[in-house]
Amino acid sequence: MNNPESEMMTLRELAAYLRMPEKTLYRLTAESKVPGFKVGASWRFRKGEIDRWIERQETREAD
Repeated sequence: MNNPESEMMTLRELAAYLRMPEKTLYRLTAESKVPGFKVGASWRFRKGEIDRWIERQETREAD
């Protein structure tokens, strides 16, 4: 049942995946610019949603 589409990532893992500072990612997530949700006080991200978000960002930049 290990579906890469629904694989969960922490803020630290996502920051490494996106190669960006955790502080910047936290700010973008808090501003709803990156798709994520809170579990208690911690942010979580679905890898599939992040990959789709990246594709949308690439499409916007190409316009």
